[in-house]
Amino acid sequence: MRTTRFHVLTLFPEMIVQGLSPSVIGRACEKNIISLNAVNIRDYSTDRHGKTDDYPYGGGAGMLMQAQPVYDAHKAVTGGKKIRTIYVTPQGIPFTQAKAEELAKEDELVFICGHYEGIDERVLEETVTDYISIGDYVLTGGELPAMVMIDAIARLIPGVLGNDFSSEEESFHNDLLEYPQYSRPEQWHGRKVPEVLLSGNHKKVTEWRLEQAKQRTSARRPDLYRKYQEKQQLIKRLAVHKRNNIHMMEGLARGQAEILYSDAVSTVLLHNRRCKTCMAIAADEAAGITIAEKLPEDTELVMVSDFCLKELLVQRRFKAYGPYVQMLYTRREVLPVRYRDIRPLTPDHLPYVCGRYCDDAGGPGVDSEYIRARIQAGAMYGAFAEERIVGFAGIHSEGSLGMLFVEEPFRRQGIAAALEACAVNRMLEKGWTPYGQISAENTASIKLQEKLGFYRAEKTFWWLEKTLANST
Repeated sequence: MRTTRFHVLTLFPEMIVQGLSPSVIGRACEKNIISLNAVNIRDYSTDRHGKTDDYPYGGGAGMLMQAQPVYDAHKAVTGGKKIRTIYVTPQGIPFTQAKAEELAKEDELVFICGHYEGIDERVLEETVTDYISIGDYVLTGGELPAMVMIDAIARLIPGVLGNDFSSEEESFHNDLLEYPQYSRPEQWHGRKVPEVLLSGNHKKVTEWRLEQAKQRTSARRPDLYRKYQEKQQLIKRLAVHKRNNIHMMEGLARGQAEILYSDAVSTVLLHNRRCKTCMAIAADEAAGITIAEKLPEDTELVMVSDFCLKELLVQRRFKAYGPYVQMLYTRREVLPVRYRDIRPLTPDHLPYVCGRYCDDAGGPGVDSEYIRARIQAGAMYGAFAEERIVGFAGIHSEGSLGMLFVEEPFRRQGIAAALEACAVNRMLEKGWTPYGQISAENTASIKLQEKLGFYRAEKTFWWLEKTLANST
């Protein structure tokens, strides 16, 4: 299992350890999902008293941390390797959820915590890759900002919050602030819990929470609310051709996709920054050129449903996979799971899954690290016969159903239907519309979807993967 390593260079290591060890972060350290290494910069001072500061050249109030102890501490941690190093400073770029998601992909991070009037500029120039701020104010040291960032980053690492898609549904989801919540007693200081929350009517509770979230966001964060309204308007336009556009509608509705470009409904480009995936439709070749030019540099995968756009991206050295058929399940009824032993997969099952569903067989972007992340996110389910895994299915990082496999001796026994039903029901619990793309040649899987009640889109779809030649 991958362990993400956090190194914090600080004058107060006990502050870091005591601040982060309790609760979720501490449990993740115990499970070896993350490791926390608080390094005392004083240990690397050449001064016999452990002094790390001195007066700044040119004068001025206060003291400045010297370059040598910071450099030696950094070198001891990195061993000379190129490791992403963050200096927490009010002069840095703002820390956001997007930045947390970006940093969560790193295997190792170093944080340098300044004190006094800062750190000698020369050591920063040699060691720091990112200057990041948590706000426009000044603190006495960098420890608190470092802990804030580590907490936000760590909870996005698969396994830290448990196998419950938790990190994939985090904060500012759908660009709405969280609705108000209540616990016992029903009446406190003359204030009663809203009646709808006591009704037991889950549909009404969900509607009330959404309305409260909208009102709260509109009042407290009008900037976020404008983004929410823009997405809702685009969802309505896309819904005119729901079967063809369900992947884009769901990306927007679940808060995973951002709008990069939209020209009414005929030309749209969405970006899922977490999995570096784009989804696009283009009205014609000219619109396709516009889309191709607006793809973010870090894009790894693109899903399209227009042949001209597919050809344009192939010319730009994207590798095309497909064609695929898109299918969606629009009913809200849960599906029966007619197999007795289906359970979430664990990292122990990684070799089995990778041996049967990786590389070209698994489609674009599917490798062992991807499978590992989906397992750790609790997004894969296995069918077992006498404690031996015989098949699996899951939910992709961009939100579609997939990765369905059943061993030949166990086929035609309803196991594939049960595995998919399990994943569909999981999505329904979250209020999602289940959908997926299937190879147009896989007639058996298409018939299975139809048997389960899925509808087929009119358009043909392709996945395109950025090639090494393209990225260089």
